[in-house]
Amino acid sequence: ISEEILKRLVEAYRRIRNTSRFILGNLYDFNPATDTVPYGEMAELDRWILHRLQEVVRRVREAYEQYQFHVVYTTLYNFCTVDLSALYLDVMKDRLYTSKAASPARRSAQTAMTEILEAMVRLLAPILTFTAEEVWLALPHYPGKAESVHLTQFPEVNGQYLQADLAERWKTLITVKGEVAKAIETARQNKVVGHSLDAAVVIAAPENLRAILETHREDLRTLLIVSDVRIAGEPLSGEAYRSTEIPSLAVSVSRAKGEKCNRCWIYSETVGSSVEHPTICARCRDNL
Repeated sequence: ISEEILKRLVEAYRRIRNTSRFILGNLYDFNPATDTVPYGEMAELDRWILHRLQEVVRRVREAYEQYQFHVVYTTLYNFCTVDLSALYLDVMKDRLYTSKAASPARRSAQTAMTEILEAMVRLLAPILTFTAEEVWLALPHYPGKAESVHLTQFPEVNGQYLQADLAERWKTLITVKGEVAKAIETARQNKVVGHSLDAAVVIAAPENLRAILETHREDLRTLLIVSDVRIAGEPLSGEAYRSTEIPSLAVSVSRAKGEKCNRCWIYSETVGSSVEHPTICARCRDNL
């Protein structure tokens, strides 16, 4: 085995291990028997990641059948790196850390993460034998759970989770997220903001895209990891960022108004409105 391949395998192991640790760390109070959220009641972002999981399961099963073990490694590594660590789990932190412990929003995320990790360890069991077993034993117990991951089968593709329309919508939203990130980076270089949560974002988009953004207005703030987001009805003027990837998309970034909440780190004008909890925002106050 070459040194380069060995380095890549070690990096893949580290990424998978860290992803597993993060998920397990957020399942400490999750009981699958009582806390699982039905698929139809899950948040749309959670349903999107389950769609992506089915694509991964299908690809990895095919790779095993064709003895293409490098494809197994590459697919799972990319899923952990791109879909989970850089996107889904990063966005989920706000919901996991600031929502009420037993709220439907938090339980929805925990339901999705449980399915993700259980599928991943089954797929990884032939390669990372001991690590997969350790993760399996650390997963929340539920009636019928096998004593060992090596007594299970590979996960099957769940056709219910394959939602082409949903996947296409979120592909668009994720592309917008990438363009907004470029605008925020430019604002950071110009010393307008530091962290993305310092930012208030205004997005101007063509009519068809604006309709999608308006429909997902509640998801946008957490998806973009900003303190405030607004969809403009008219083109932006001035020094707004002009996307080269999405025609007619423009993004304006300014510093968010209000004070920083000590609990969720979001800037809000409601911070200080409570005498009992003067350092947190109204959202966090309601969740306490």
